[in-house]
Amino acid sequence: MTLTRTAQPRIAILGAGLLGRLLAWRLLLEGYKVYLIEAAGFTNSRAAAFTAAGMISPLSELATSEKHIYDLGIKSLALWPLWLKTLTAKRALFFAKGSIALAHPQDQIELEQFYRDISYKLRGESFAAEWLNAAQLKALEPLLSHFNRAIYLPNEAHIDNRHLLSRLLTAIKDHGGICIDNCPINMIDDEICEQSTIRLQQHNIANSFDYLIDCRGIGAKTSLNALRGVRGEVLWVETKDVTFQRPIRLMHPRYKLYAVPKPHQQFIIGATEIESEDISAISLQSTLELSSALYTLHPAFAEARVIETDTNLRPAYPNNQPHIIQTNKHMSINGLYRHGFLLAPALVAESIQRINAQFTPH
Repeated sequence: MTLTRTAQPRIAILGAGLLGRLLAWRLLLEGYKVYLIEAAGFTNSRAAAFTAAGMISPLSELATSEKHIYDLGIKSLALWPLWLKTLTAKRALFFAKGSIALAHPQDQIELEQFYRDISYKLRGESFAAEWLNAAQLKALEPLLSHFNRAIYLPNEAHIDNRHLLSRLLTAIKDHGGICIDNCPINMIDDEICEQSTIRLQQHNIANSFDYLIDCRGIGAKTSLNALRGVRGEVLWVETKDVTFQRPIRLMHPRYKLYAVPKPHQQFIIGATEIESEDISAISLQSTLELSSALYTLHPAFAEARVIETDTNLRPAYPNNQPHIIQTNKHMSINGLYRHGFLLAPALVAESIQRINAQFTPH
């Protein structure tokens, strides 16, 4: 429902990654006038969401994250299908088929530790995680019948992330949002600096927004001293010989490989998490490790074609927790780390609640 206000507040959102687009769309539905401003192009954005696998896996991430991340993820897991029902798309965006964690026989201790970590952090709470034998696993994913044990997490999901980002941009424009790309913005003490104001004036927009929301991810590092980038590397492969219905996580002592199905018989493969802000191309070592692990997941991947490699920086605070920092006319939402699609709806919902409280007469 659109809230009643004495005027239509003008809100500028900096950064057109997942957070920026999702927030712009939801604010437009709330009745705000929204300006979405992106430093690069909308179609060639370097936002982390374009590199991400799009997994919504609160239980899987809990094994190596704080309980707060899990709680936010559960909220997002409920919000995603509710919100996406109103977003028209040519193909499915949201897949609620669960996920599977497994390990080779010599690495079973890794799978058992994964389950123990989840159980410990949720002690006293019920959660959906089912141990599968070989026959049960084969019933869910026939091509994984050579594994004799696995854990099925039925309540997890994944998203066609790149198609979603494209659809969000279209929805923003359809609802009257003003989208400005190739417009880098510099901030000084929560204010847009003079040089950036000139750029906005070139787009016939004065620097007179009622509220400013910074969703620039790692692009906000000059304004947020505590923010750091964490390097991630992925492969995109294509094969007609392998079909999975859901994300697969392969537990290993050195890495936790994930393989997430995408449209057109494609998969995104990742595992690396490197404490570096190097944004250069993927390393040979990472390529070899990802490829080797993928081959052990199923030998048919040997003939898969590598159609893309990508690297990006995940924005993270020292505690790897997201933060919403709010002042009178400014809000910063950042630090989603590797949990962008897991956390975004919950953070957007909380941010809109705060903004509504500020602009709605009491």
